[in-house]
Amino acid sequence: MDTQLLSARSPADLDAAAGLLLRGGLVAFPTETVYGLGALALEPLAVRAIYAAKGRAATNPLIVHVLGEDEARPLCARWPIEAQELVTRFWPGPLTLVLPRTDRVPDEVTGGGPTVAVRAPSHPAARQLLARVRVPLAAPSANRSEHVSPTTARHVLRDLNGRIDAVLDGGRCPVGIESTVVGLTSAGPRLLRAGAVPRSALEELLGEVPDAAPAGSIAASPGQQKRHYAPAALVRLADATALPRIAADLPGPVGAVIRGDIALPQEVVSVRLPENPAGYARDLYAALRELEDRGCTSICIESVPASPEWDAIRDRLTRAAA
Repeated sequence: MDTQLLSARSPADLDAAAGLLLRGGLVAFPTETVYGLGALALEPLAVRAIYAAKGRAATNPLIVHVLGEDEARPLCARWPIEAQELVTRFWPGPLTLVLPRTDRVPDEVTGGGPTVAVRAPSHPAARQLLARVRVPLAAPSANRSEHVSPTTARHVLRDLNGRIDAVLDGGRCPVGIESTVVGLTSAGPRLLRAGAVPRSALEELLGEVPDAAPAGSIAASPGQQKRHYAPAALVRLADATALPRIAADLPGPVGAVIRGDIALPQEVVSVRLPENPAGYARDLYAALRELEDRGCTSICIESVPASPEWDAIRDRLTRAAA
């Protein structure tokens, strides 16, 4: 299979991407968070192709992307007041809701579980594509399973070239890490995955939003595996004072992701990221992929602050180093 590179700036290419999807194909497209690997969410064979292309476990559910509430409600058996409040505040945007599913949603999307994850992306290219297909799209991150999520079309091609039909190039994803996932069950709101919408913003609206219990054999949300978002390298986290020693002890070639001025061994390949959480999140996955591309077999990462605004980033780094 030859993977086509299409432009999100071209109406003809957007039409072509929609046509491929409607014929049961796989098309990667940009969202505000990361690139997603799209297929028709209500067509089991199309959804199975996502799992095959990614090498993804069948018990790891997918997020269904929709234009908005009108498209999400037919997929959900319940729509509690909390869902309405969250959708009004945060959609379209990087927030995923997990709700009891209806019979319209195939098992392939949910990993066989009783709930479905839905979100309305805000990226213009994603919305134009959804408007053209006029049906929900299942779309996990467009990468090999457990690898670093892609934030550019080039990242997608590095992982999936020849395994999917097309990539819709919409430039660099502005947020850079995955959506926040909130479960809405009879037990009340639960945080299933930290992400671009901080817990504090959720709690301003809903009150306390505690973490969900650990996932069982079938997860309710993607991103709950112990090891995830990981480069093909040994990853170690350390504070700034310990980082030079850790870097010197790791098998090489060694890369480092830092925020401040750290005196590292001369042979270490370093990438410096912004010191603010939004800038760090935007650049993190690209930095990890850059170090991979430069041949680093070990990567040490400067620990990030323990404050709440860094929670989602700290989650990604911890899973990468698991």
